Amino acid sequence: MGSTGWLDTAGARLSLRSRLLLGILLPALLVIAVNTVMLYRQALRAADIAYDRTLLATAKSIGELLEVNSEQPGTHLKATLLYSALEPFEADNRSRIFYKVTGFQGETVSGFEALPTWHGQLPAKGPYAALVDFYDDRYQGTPVRVAVLLQPVVWPGGQGMAMVQVAETLELRQTLARSLLVDTLWHQGALLLLIAAVVGVAVQRATRPIRALSQALHTRAEGDLTPVDSSGAPKELRPLVDATNHLMGRLRHLLDHQRRFVRDASHQLRTPLAVLRVQVQSARRGDVPAELALKEIEVTVARATQLANQMLALAKVEQMRQGEPAPVEDWAEITRAVALDLSALIVDHGLDFEISTQPAPIRSHAWALRELTRNLLHNAIKYSPPQGRLTVQLVCDGRHAALTVADTGPGLGEAQQARLFQPFATGASSLGADEAPTEHGSGLGLAICDQIAHSLQGQVTLESRNVHGRITGLDAIVRLPLAAV
Repeated sequence: MGSTGWLDTAGARLSLRSRLLLGILLPALLVIAVNTVMLYRQALRAADIAYDRTLLATAKSIGELLEVNSEQPGTHLKATLLYSALEPFEADNRSRIFYKVTGFQGETVSGFEALPTWHGQLPAKGPYAALVDFYDDRYQGTPVRVAVLLQPVVWPGGQGMAMVQVAETLELRQTLARSLLVDTLWHQGALLLLIAAVVGVAVQRATRPIRALSQALHTRAEGDLTPVDSSGAPKELRPLVDATNHLMGRLRHLLDHQRRFVRDASHQLRTPLAVLRVQVQSARRGDVPAELALKEIEVTVARATQLANQMLALAKVEQMRQGEPAPVEDWAEITRAVALDLSALIVDHGLDFEISTQPAPIRSHAWALRELTRNLLHNAIKYSPPQGRLTVQLVCDGRHAALTVADTGPGLGEAQQARLFQPFATGASSLGADEAPTEHGSGLGLAICDQIAHSLQGQVTLESRNVHGRITGLDAIVRLPLAAV
């Protein structure tokens, strides 16, 4: 497993509270660490400046005691300085001071001759008015801090430049550095603990609504899918509550659909199965001839099979609504294929059939368009009178495709049209006082058509054609949005 996968796995194990604490405390710890280093360096710089001033003062004191010995031939520099005179400049017995005075010709005039001679350059813009430079060196294997002062010396016969070097061991500076570091870490650690305590309390209070929501969902009764109250939730938590309520609504819809499907299936299939059982028992007793009994059984089985297929199709429509986006299918090709499949029924009824289509790309599963078209066309064939006329027309207006299945059947009354879209509903069409009522509907066929059309953001309408007060047929119209739109 790579480092990224390990980090993802480790992050998934952390609670939201731990993630918030780490997300706040880790950057705070980084900032405090950087601030600690900066403060420590600033303290060291201030300590170096203070101790360097002491070295400069020592070098100046030595430079003021320099004089020229004119009694000997030539010009000779001399320094009458005892080492005991440097003791006041030593802060304590933890550090020692060494000095060296170099004459005009580079000779050692006084001090510790083994102290390395300075060969550097004076800074262009030093912090002091004197000709002084500070640097780090080693004396007899011990690290020292050195101040070098170029001291002008004037006498009656001329002038010259002497060099005074004063070196100090680093014990006192190191002790001060450690003290500064411990003091800085102590204060920054106390600050970090204070931040951690404040952040912990703030995170605890901030995550209280989440724990309350979790507890409310955990203590819910089984099957309780009522919406969660989001009135008291923080603004950041409301999208989660709204998404949870939306999910619960979808689950409630699915469960209601499942319960309705089981209820309808148990109710609708019970009758044909009971009839089938009676027919089988009657055939076994020999109440009816065997051929007639088999024919009755075949009819019952066919009706039960059609009902089962329609109920499964209705359930599949609901599954399609919850599924992934569908591909684009040409409704015209599917319509012609369905008409070809039902051509035997059309011929059997002796219908005058006409079909015209235009290319109609619809975003839908092919089975849904096929089921929609088949139910409408089969219903029209079933209720068209022999030698009647049946027309199928599919046209597009740039935004929608409209399929019209026009038959010359008995039509429907206005009060019956809406009821036919309900599952297991049929409609009796009154053709007049002297005509018998006729059933127009297939139980589930129109309900399936309506559900499929709604799932595709479309609509199904049934319009009876009325000529001079007489119904001459029914137009079943389906409008679906084109995929391009």
